Amino acid sequence: MFGLAVTLIVSTGAALGQEGASVEGQPVGVEEPMPTEAHGAASITGPDAVRNQLREDGELKPNFFDLNILAPYEAWKRDVYETTGFKFGGDYTSLYLGATDSAGESSGAGGIFRLYGSWDLLGRGTPDTGGLIYKVEHRHRYTDVAPAALASEVGYVGLFEPPFSNQGWRLTNLYWRQSFFDNRFVTYIGFLDATDFVDAYAMASPWTGFNNFVFSTGSATIGLPNDATLGAMAGFWLTDSVYAIGSLTDANADPTDPFEGFDTFFNDFETFKSVEIGWTPAKDEFFLTNVHATVWHIDARDDAGTPDGWGVNVSASTWIDEMWLPFLRAGWADDGGSLLEASVSAGLGYQRERGGDVLGIGLNWGRPNRDTFGSDLDDQFTGEVFYRWQVTQNIQVTPSVQLLVDPASNPDEDVIGVFGVRARAAF
Repeated sequence: MFGLAVTLIVSTGAALGQEGASVEGQPVGVEEPMPTEAHGAASITGPDAVRNQLREDGELKPNFFDLNILAPYEAWKRDVYETTGFKFGGDYTSLYLGATDSAGESSGAGGIFRLYGSWDLLGRGTPDTGGLIYKVEHRHRYTDVAPAALASEVGYVGLFEPPFSNQGWRLTNLYWRQSFFDNRFVTYIGFLDATDFVDAYAMASPWTGFNNFVFSTGSATIGLPNDATLGAMAGFWLTDSVYAIGSLTDANADPTDPFEGFDTFFNDFETFKSVEIGWTPAKDEFFLTNVHATVWHIDARDDAGTPDGWGVNVSASTWIDEMWLPFLRAGWADDGGSLLEASVSAGLGYQRERGGDVLGIGLNWGRPNRDTFGSDLDDQFTGEVFYRWQVTQNIQVTPSVQLLVDPASNPDEDVIGVFGVRARAAF
């Protein structure tokens, strides 16, 4: 893995990724085809938040073929936004993962079709806007086992690409976003995705970053609610560098039947809560140079049969010479249904040309949550290298290699390799 990483760095270089190249409402270092939006509270969200995703998709990117076949369509979308305040997009992503050894199935493949958008209905053209945010998806498998289920097949305590399941049509986001106080304060109310604002960092995206969940939100130690969780989030810039985020959402969310959340939230009131305090030198470096601590709690869920729990997560990353992004992340959980009770991840993102290809390297140590699995499983170690190749303006292809050392639920195997390729087309 180290040799592969060095070869990629020396021979081609890479880019940290579009998630690191922009924040919601603030372009960084590239030509901006979409109209500028005021930044501020808008940036207190992760790379997969709808407004950030739209911003990333709309930025001009250095690409292998120097090709943008959707340029007329994108110009039309800009006209629609300028006229109505409605910005929209979508993508289709395919993923294949194959393991060298497995106690069950050794491969899985699937795809996801997504439509998402943001419609500014109040205060358009001012710092304080209000509007609707939505994201709908169809998640499907190509093989007998979806990629999200492959980790348990090989005996690894964790998840590979958790979005790539076989749920069919589902809702991810449908909420009202409102900013106040010259865009220093933002609140979301409705059906939320907790990964948009809990423990976010530049390389957390399962669409454009690492495949393994230990390098994503919570380092696999947070008992996160499902998508389309009914509730509210609020974020506030306490100073130009210090921010705070709090949330209260339904712990029993079901994205395939989201409106059932009104019953589970108000009648059962089994909730997920989070509070995060963070620092960044400037709002437009929110993803890049960032230090934060997150505390979370989840109630016991009677129907799911899971106990309550809480935990703490910390994250630090820094942007060096506009090329390097080292990061260090850790989490600890006291029950709550999480996969791991302790996890430490370290890694590196590297870029040679901003907005182009991406190289990511990550290492993790994890201790399975004995309360979740009912036994004291051995610690396990994970390594991953991925290279995201920007083929055209709208198409990315990402090969990856994972090494699973001492997989906790498969003690007969010392090392398992997992090879993957992911392709995303945005429109």
